[in-house]
Amino acid sequence: MNREECKILLSSLSEYMDGELEDTLCAEIEKHLAECERCRVVVDTLNKTISLYHTADSHLSVPEGIRQRLFIRLNLDEYLKR
Repeated sequence: MNREECKILLSSLSEYMDGELEDTLCAEIEKHLAECERCRVVVDTLNKTISLYHTADSHLSVPEGIRQRLFIRLNLDEYLKR
């Protein structure tokens, strides 16, 4: 699969997942997903993550040390200051 096609798909992934894209673009993305296992894995993983987030207990929290390491690893240092 052409990496440029994958980049285009991933740049529209949020809108696709939220159902905010035109039908023709959705059809192109779905065709790409049918042919590209790597992008299918990304979309499936994102769907599972969203599902887990919606079913997670809101009373659970991440220990501060783990939260800090995660944010640093994801280059989200500025969020630690909040």
